[in-house]
Amino acid sequence: MKLVSPAFGYGEPLPARFAYCGEGAQNLSPPLNWSGTPADTASFVLVMSDPDAPSGTFVHWLVYDLPAALDGLPEGASGSPELTEGTNDYGALGYGGPCPPPGPAHRYFFRLYALDRPSLDLPPGATAAEVVRAMEGAVLAEAEWMGIYRR
Repeated sequence: MKLVSPAFGYGEPLPARFAYCGEGAQNLSPPLNWSGTPADTASFVLVMSDPDAPSGTFVHWLVYDLPAALDGLPEGASGSPELTEGTNDYGALGYGGPCPPPGPAHRYFFRLYALDRPSLDLPPGATAAEVVRAMEGAVLAEAEWMGIYRR
């Protein structure tokens, strides 16, 4: 399975419009496209996280129960009523873009999981721990894309 963003290359800086803070920040979720999914995929889960956060891995975005027919999300998709989104580590529902402390660039990993079940049976607003627990034993494949951001 392959995951890409047409907005930035792997390991390259995320454009400021995807950031939560800083000059040019618009807090828009970036566009993502995927391909090569297993034939028996029933749904997808998307997790965006920053392992370089001072307090440990910080979850910026959780989307689950994405239909198997999807092959991507457009720019600014977060907040759409068609998406089931979890609570990020800002304590808010949906996407929360990068806002690292000043200093070295942080890495932002987008991980897409293909699942063998159509739903995790979680309400909107689930936490990352709840999503990970619900995914256990259901992951068919995963893919990753990574961008960096610094202030």
